[in-house]
Amino acid sequence: MELFLFDISPESPRESFLPLSTNHRSGSVNVTWEPDVTFFIQGLASLGEKKIILFVILLLGYIIILGGNSMIIFVALTDSKLSSPMYFFLSNLSFVDIVYTTTTIPNMLSGLLTHVKTISVPGCFLQMYFFIQLAVTGRAILTVMAYDRYVAICNPLRYTAIMTRPRSYCGPYVVRHSWCDPSSVRRLVCGDTSVDNIVSLSSAMVSLLTTGVLILTSYVLIGVSMSRMGVAQRLKAVGTCAAHLIVVSISYGSASFVYISYRVGNFSPEVRIIVSVLYSALTPFLNPMIYSLRNKELRESIRRTLSSFRPAAVSPRKDVSTVS
Repeated sequence: MELFLFDISPESPRESFLPLSTNHRSGSVNVTWEPDVTFFIQGLASLGEKKIILFVILLLGYIIILGGNSMIIFVALTDSKLSSPMYFFLSNLSFVDIVYTTTTIPNMLSGLLTHVKTISVPGCFLQMYFFIQLAVTGRAILTVMAYDRYVAICNPLRYTAIMTRPRSYCGPYVVRHSWCDPSSVRRLVCGDTSVDNIVSLSSAMVSLLTTGVLILTSYVLIGVSMSRMGVAQRLKAVGTCAAHLIVVSISYGSASFVYISYRVGNFSPEVRIIVSVLYSALTPFLNPMIYSLRNKELRESIRRTLSSFRPAAVSPRKDVSTVS
């Protein structure tokens, strides 16, 4: 299938579709980035007048998807007889299916009704993001449902003990944090939370270590390259990386401390809250300040943007004598 670019800049004709040059041997696509270019969705344009038949079929299918899954969610939440974990997973899967299909089918329906279907580059990537994330979430729910069936068939006597949906909480119901932090809420559970602790710690370790190793590898390679540079080039390279290193150090250091503090040492809740603020609020606060102060191009762009608002905000007063 051939992919087109649609140029919507004022100086280009509206009918000009620019095919991307494709190397069929290597499978690569050469794309020249332009700020005012959107993607042209080819879709099923070859069907011609038959598109309306497909539109009706697809619309009926989408209505059935919305209605059927909404009904499952409603009865699972309101009927007390459907309280088993299987229906809990099923209702979550139905919700994911509704959102999952909504990211694609409405666009397909509009494409069947219009002669030209375009989408902006940010919109295209946003659609891909939700499509992939919801697809992964749906597969994860199906995996948990498979484990639920395994326990029900292979170990039925322990099913109610293993697949427990409700979770009791012990008083006083005080979350010792400034927001609903998972580790703080977990401490209010009356039952055994060892499995939750392992899963939470494993997820945090994978998240922090994977990205941390990639960042460390990048700076090791930067250090190797800097060893071959002159003094002036080294200073320039250090200035380029300093802002990013500051943000990374604050973010990873504070996040690691919070996860470790719940399991090692007897730290007060106040200390955890203060450190949590470092990676949840201080890092986003420092990002624009650090990068704008140390980046000359960004400073000049901000200055140009601010100066463009001045004539509109302060308009010169007209001479009354000239208006008659």
